[in-house]
Amino acid sequence: MTDYLEVATATETREAAVDLAEHVVAARLAGSAQIIGPVTSVFWHVGEQGTGEEWRLLLYTTGDRYPALEAVLLHRHPWDNPQVTATQIVAGSAACLRWLRESVTEQIG
Repeated sequence: MTDYLEVATATETREAAVDLAEHVVAARLAGSAQIIGPVTSVFWHVGEQGTGEEWRLLLYTTGDRYPALEAVLLHRHPWDNPQVTATQIVAGSAACLRWLRESVTEQIG
């Protein structure tokens, strides 16, 4: 059985989130993306607490495609050490999960 994942990251601007989303969906590393924001984040960074406005990016993929998706996110992300996390999707409609699996399958020809 294929594992299905929701992968999350955040960017400082909407444009950066859209750029990442368009790139990974076009590369079939994610079947879809949702950009939510702006959101307020409270965090620790370089030993200090901070607060900032960010754009949350949610990506939907399979466990097989995750390593390549993570590598591209880390390479293309504007931040040096972005949060990239994955949460397993434990249930979903059969049609939706089939669509997701087919969406991230590399097309031949």
